[in-house]
Amino acid sequence: MGESTTNTSQFGRKLRKDFLFDDDYININHGSFGTYPKSVQDELRRWQSRAEARPDQFIRYEYPVELRKSRALMASYLRAPVETLVFVPNATTGVNTVLRNLVFEDGDVIIYFATIYGACENTVKYVCETTPARAAKVEYTFPVEDDDLVRRFRDVVDAEVKAGRRVKLAIFDTVVSLPGVRLPFERLTQACRELGVLSLIDGAHGVGQVDLNLGELDPDFFVSNCHKWLFTPRASAIFYVPIRHQNLMRSTLPTSHGFIPLPDPAAPAYINPLPPSGESDFEANFAFTGSGDFTPFLCVPAALAYRESLGGEAAIRAYCENLAREGGRRAAQILGTELLDNSSNTLSRCFFANVRLPLALEACEAAAEKAAAAREKAGKRVVSKAEVPALVKNWAAATMVKEYGGFQALIEYGGGWWARLSAMVYLEVADFEWAAGVLKEVCERAERGEWLN
Repeated sequence: MGESTTNTSQFGRKLRKDFLFDDDYININHGSFGTYPKSVQDELRRWQSRAEARPDQFIRYEYPVELRKSRALMASYLRAPVETLVFVPNATTGVNTVLRNLVFEDGDVIIYFATIYGACENTVKYVCETTPARAAKVEYTFPVEDDDLVRRFRDVVDAEVKAGRRVKLAIFDTVVSLPGVRLPFERLTQACRELGVLSLIDGAHGVGQVDLNLGELDPDFFVSNCHKWLFTPRASAIFYVPIRHQNLMRSTLPTSHGFIPLPDPAAPAYINPLPPSGESDFEANFAFTGSGDFTPFLCVPAALAYRESLGGEAAIRAYCENLAREGGRRAAQILGTELLDNSSNTLSRCFFANVRLPLALEACEAAAEKAAAAREKAGKRVVSKAEVPALVKNWAAATMVKEYGGFQALIEYGGGWWARLSAMVYLEVADFEWAAGVLKEVCERAERGEWLN
C-alpha cells in the first residue's frame, strides 16, 4: 500500500500549513507524541460529533462497523490477516496486555534489552514481583553492530538455559526510543523462532517509519503506535496477535465485556450486553474495553489518505531518512561533535538523528560546587554531585520549550550527552540547524550554572 514515489520538493516547511503548529513552534521532537494534519483533525471531529448525535446508535451499532474498516486498512498496510489485528490505546498497553496475560511458572525467564522503553521495563519488573518469572537483560552500549547485538541476545538465552531455566519471552524494539536507533528486529525475531522463545516486538516507533510486513516477519506478538508516525490522533495503536496465540490473550486492559471466564457449572452463563459482532472471541474482546473516546481508531482512513497525497510510504520514508541523515550531519557540524551510529550505518536507518552535545558534566558539577557555599548561606538546598545530571537535563528541556519554542529529547548515554532529533515531512535541514543553535546555546548556559538559579 502506498509505495509510489514523488518529488521530494513538496516536503519541508511548506507542509506546515497542513498541520496545527503555532507559527513560532518548531516540532523537532515528533517522536515523543506525534501529530496529525488538519484533514485528520476534521475527520476526528466528524466522528466525535456523530457519536454525540446518537450515542447508543453510534457506539453499539455503527462504531463496530467503522472499526473493522480501519482494521482492514491496517491489515493491508501491515500485510497481515485482519483477524490478527485489533486496536489498543498505545504500545505500552499492548506490551502490558501480553505480559499480564501470559502465565509464568517457576524457572520462566523474560529477556529484555538494555535500551528498553522505561514503562515496559517497569512492567517487566512488576510481573517479576507478582509472578514466578524472573528477568534477564541483554547488556550493551551503542554503537554496536547488528551481528554483535544478535550474538549477545543468543548468549543470554544460552546462559539461562545452561542454568536450568526456560526463556519464555523476549521483548525488543523496532526502533529504540532513546537513543533513537533501529534494531535488527527481523533477525531477533528469527533468532527467537530458532531458540523456541516467544517474541514480543515493541514497535512503538514502527508503523509509519519502518517498512513492515507482519505476514513475513511472523512475530509472536507485535504492537505499534499509530499516533506517532502514521498521523492518527492520540491515542491509537495496532496490536497484532497471530491466531495461534490468541487463546493466550484472554483479557484486555481493563478486563471488559468480551472476557470469557473459565467454565464453571455452578455459575450462571454470562451474557455480553453489547450486540453480537460475528467476529472471533479475540476480535470481539478488544472491540470494546470500556467507555472512552475511541474515535482516533476511526481516523486511519484519513491518515492513510493524507500519506498517499504526499506520494505514499516509500516517498515519506526516503525523505525522512535522508533528512535525519543530512540534518543530523549539519547539526553535528554546528555543535562540533558527532552522530551516534555504527560502522555499517544500520542504527541510523530510521527517522532519528542522535547528536552528541558539547556539554561537559564536569563543568556542571564544578558550577554546582562553586555555588554550594552561596546557596547554603542563602538558605537554599546544596546540590549534590549525584543530582547534577537530572537537574541539568530537566532545566535544559524546560528552557528549550519556554524560551526557544521547541522541545528536544536529551539523554545522558555512554559517557556523553545526546539530543534525539526527529525528521518529519514538515521539516527540513534548516530546522536541524536551528535545533543545533539552540542546543549549543543551552549547553553553554548549563556549563555556566544557570540551571542552579
